[in-house]
Amino acid sequence: MEISNFNFQPDCLENEISKLIPLEEKHFDALFEAASDPLIWEQNPAKDRYTKEGFKTFFDIIITKNPFLILDKQTNEIMGTSSFYDYNPERSSVGIGYTFITRKYWGGPYNKSNKKLMMDYAFQHVNSVLFHVGAENFRSQKAVLKLGAEKINELTFIVNGAEVPYFEYELKKKE
Repeated sequence: MEISNFNFQPDCLENEISKLIPLEEKHFDALFEAASDPLIWEQNPAKDRYTKEGFKTFFDIIITKNPFLILDKQTNEIMGTSSFYDYNPERSSVGIGYTFITRKYWGGPYNKSNKKLMMDYAFQHVNSVLFHVGAENFRSQKAVLKLGAEKINELTFIVNGAEVPYFEYELKKKE
């Protein structure tokens, strides 16, 4: 598999529920408005992302990660964002993360729909998708387990200058 075949940010991934388009700088204000709910971030290691300053730090990171703006296919309302990152051709893997969706879209078919679009696309190019979830982010841990991913590792990442424990989950391509 050559990296040239894997476009990390196709123009559009969509199904009947969700539409993912490339995130651009011009989307900052609308995405911040969607992200400005403290409850979205309460289990995230960077709990300040609901503030303009905290979200700007997050946005500056994700804009370098081939991010998608996730839209509700029916209403075009912003649902959140997600990215492909850490492509590893030797391991035939890619990460899916830097994800959030607004509370309006919690608990329904939305997260699974968004992730399925990304996983189906990724599995055309790699054999394994990885998810990195904060050790205290129980909601996201449950969500990746629901997708069928398995916990394979415990890692430490630096978040806002502090070491934070994370879990690594893997979902393998079905043969």
